[in-house]
Amino acid sequence: MMGPSHALSGAATWLVGSLALSHFANYHQSPVSLAVGTAMCAGGALLPDLDLSGRVTRDEGGATVAHTFGVVSLFLAECIEKLSLGIYDLTRMRDDPHRDNGHRTFTHTLPFNIGVGYGVFELCLHFGKPAVIGVLFFTFAMALRGLFQSWSKRAGWVIVTLVAAAGAWGAFERLAAGRGYPVLGIALGVGGLVHLLGDMVTSHGCPVLWPLPTGRRMWRCIGVPDAIAVKVGGKVERLVVRPVFAVASVLATAALWVPGLWHRYRIGA
Repeated sequence: MMGPSHALSGAATWLVGSLALSHFANYHQSPVSLAVGTAMCAGGALLPDLDLSGRVTRDEGGATVAHTFGVVSLFLAECIEKLSLGIYDLTRMRDDPHRDNGHRTFTHTLPFNIGVGYGVFELCLHFGKPAVIGVLFFTFAMALRGLFQSWSKRAGWVIVTLVAAAGAWGAFERLAAGRGYPVLGIALGVGGLVHLLGDMVTSHGCPVLWPLPTGRRMWRCIGVPDAIAVKVGGKVERLVVRPVFAVASVLATAALWVPGLWHRYRIGA
C-alpha cells in the first residue's frame, strides 16, 4: 500500500484498539495520551518503507516516509535500503531470486518491527526525557507526512520538521509524569506490524516468516492470491481502503470522546 494508506491504517488500529480496551478492559487514556499513541502508531506504520530509497541529490523518488526530512531522510533511506539488500544477499538460499534493491526485505520482517518496538520501549523506559522527545519528534514527523501528504508536500520538510518538534515538546509537557512512556514503543511496534499486514493484502506480500526457511527459500513473500490482491495505489486502495480506515478512525474517536463529554456534562449539571 501507499504511504497515506499505511498511516491511516496505523491510526485506525490504535484508535479502535483503544476503544476496545476502554470497553472490555476498563483501560482509559487521557486525550493527550490517546493522540500521542495514535500519532506514534501512524508513524510506525510508515517506518518499514524506509527501505525504499530515491534520488538523494535531486530529492526525488522513494517512499512517502523517505521524504520526511528532505534529502537527510532520503539519504537515511538509501543506507537502510543498502543494508537490507546486504542482509538479503547474506542470508538468501538457493531458490531466492537475485535482487537489485532491498525494498520489502529486512524492514518488512517480524524481527525488525518487533525489535524496533521493544528497543523504543526500553529506550523510553530507561533514558527518560531526551529519549521520549526524540522518539516523539521523529515519529510525529513521519505521521505528518503520511496523514497529511498534500499539506506536507506544499509546506516542505522544514515546516514539517518545525511542526513535529513543537508537537513533540508540547506532547511531552502534557503527558502524565512517569506514566505511559514505554507504551510509545508498543505503539511504534504495532504500527510496523500493521504495515506488514497491509502489504500482505497486495500481490507481492512480505517475508514475514524470515528467518525461518521455507523449502529452499529464506525470503518467501507471503500475500493473498492475485485474484483478490489490492493493487498498490489503485482505485480499491484509494476509494475503498483509505475511506474505511478514515471512517473507522472517526467513529472510534467519537465513541471514545463522547462518553467523556457526557460524563463531564452530568457532573457539571
